[in-house]
Amino acid sequence: MTAPQAESLRTGAPRGTTGSGRLPVVAVVAVGGGIGAAARYAATLWWPPRTGGFPWTTLGVNVVGCAVIGVFLVLITEALTVHRLVRPFFGTGVLGGFTTFSTYAVDIQRLVDAGRPGAALAYLAATLCAALAAVWLAATATRRLLLWRQ
Repeated sequence: MTAPQAESLRTGAPRGTTGSGRLPVVAVVAVGGGIGAAARYAATLWWPPRTGGFPWTTLGVNVVGCAVIGVFLVLITEALTVHRLVRPFFGTGVLGGFTTFSTYAVDIQRLVDAGRPGAALAYLAATLCAALAAVWLAATATRRLLLWRQ
């Protein structure tokens, strides 16, 4: 955050960006979100979740999405110069639409409602641990690969 942006947060003064200046960002996030959501839907068609079963598809989608964001953020912050709309399009839009932590919460509730609190707790912990591990491992591996290529 730049100093003028931080100052506007403290004082409540309006920021320099106008509503029309945000339109491209909102548009690319919306388009990316649609693409990500379609990819998530395709994953559920390819690997349909069983009714009342453990939500493996949601777990897999969230872990894959976290791994991709680990690679993506290292590339765009440490290795590449990209257009200013790439991060909101892909990071917020595509990966935000692809990963589904709202479904994760619903899946936990469904497991509890089905009388499977142990499975719900295991799913809660497994998703959190696997998602954090995926982003960290992917970012670390990407950094090492970039260093090795130099």
